[in-house]
Amino acid sequence: MLTLYFAPGASSMAPQIALREIGVPFEARPISFARKENRAPAYLALNPEGKVPTLLIDGRPLTEVAAILFYLARRFPEAGLLPLNNSEAEAQVISWMSFIAATIHPARRRGLDHARMVYALADKRLGDQPWAVGTYSIADIHLFRLYWRFFNSLHPAPGEFPGLDAHYARMMARPAVQKTIEVEAAIGFELPA
Repeated sequence: MLTLYFAPGASSMAPQIALREIGVPFEARPISFARKENRAPAYLALNPEGKVPTLLIDGRPLTEVAAILFYLARRFPEAGLLPLNNSEAEAQVISWMSFIAATIHPARRRGLDHARMVYALADKRLGDQPWAVGTYSIADIHLFRLYWRFFNSLHPAPGEFPGLDAHYARMMARPAVQKTIEVEAAIGFELPA
């Protein structure tokens, strides 16, 4: 049994999209930052950092977006979210995941100019490819979630990031993305600062 603890609009959106792409049943448990549910003793027992996401795998917690996405892609290879028969392509996915977690994710905290510079790097890295590593993967899901927040909160100028904008449009057309956004919007977004 899989249980995903998530907060609407937070990084936990990515594993939720992946779970829907895979089509596996899971229990979704929203966490409210506003009500400090992420600081409740029961949740801290699962994730001592009080962050989301946390994926329970038969009751065992797994944290961090990249780890959860990698686990899901490996556990459900039929979903095709990781190029398993190509070591170099698999390593490229890990490269993207590392870049996203270490460079893109913290960029907002360093200010808008720095974030724009980082997204320009991501845009250049993506280029005119439809997907980060040529075929759709967990790297695209992870990249999308961060650009989704940047795009919807800071509204970059049209054409500023053409590769990322085209990627965003392709992702928004995916049913798993549409369903996840619909579910999260119905609960309401309450992102931390």
